[in-house]
Amino acid sequence: MREYKHLLLANKAWAAERLEENPDYFTRQIVGQQPEFLWIGCSDSRVAPDQLTNTEPGGMFIHRNIANLVDPGDQNLMSVVQFAVEVLKVGHIIVCGHYACGGIQAALEGGVDGHVHDWLAIARNVVDNHRDELDALPEDQRANRLVELNVHDQLVQLARTDVVQKAFAAGQPLELHGWVYDLRDGLLKPLMEIDANTPLEAVTKPEKVLV
Repeated sequence: MREYKHLLLANKAWAAERLEENPDYFTRQIVGQQPEFLWIGCSDSRVAPDQLTNTEPGGMFIHRNIANLVDPGDQNLMSVVQFAVEVLKVGHIIVCGHYACGGIQAALEGGVDGHVHDWLAIARNVVDNHRDELDALPEDQRANRLVELNVHDQLVQLARTDVVQKAFAAGQPLELHGWVYDLRDGLLKPLMEIDANTPLEAVTKPEKVLV
């Protein structure tokens, strides 16, 4: 296990490398940010969006929570979405889940309490919304299929928020993307897209990706 001091040493090495490559690197960072993407993903330590997309600082605005859930009542999330859409004018919002997600597994099987249990109420709603399909699957396939269905439900929920609907109505270029990250091969796999012309009531469930 790395001690916390190793993180500080690694930071110094990283900063020195950036300066060696470009002496103006941090001067440019001070000027401001103009990311093209907002990433809404899981807090899982194995799924670091900037690393797995090879995105430099300044290229991606990021919000992460357990099981990549979209709760319109979550002021933290919604302030991030509002700032990203209205101020930064991002052109793309990505909701990304990942297979072997502990939050999704807990929503399906229980076994958690306290704050985590309360937070996963949204994910348990996803289970209820797709109960027939999940029950028809072999038990060892249910959690990963729920990961995909959860991305679907969260992306539609995001599209219904006041911030996104306002941007759509104003003709602001904005696209929503639902992806899933596969820990087995390190690849991002697109599931679905939504834009201003997408009838939300007609958005279908994504095809099963993990086989």
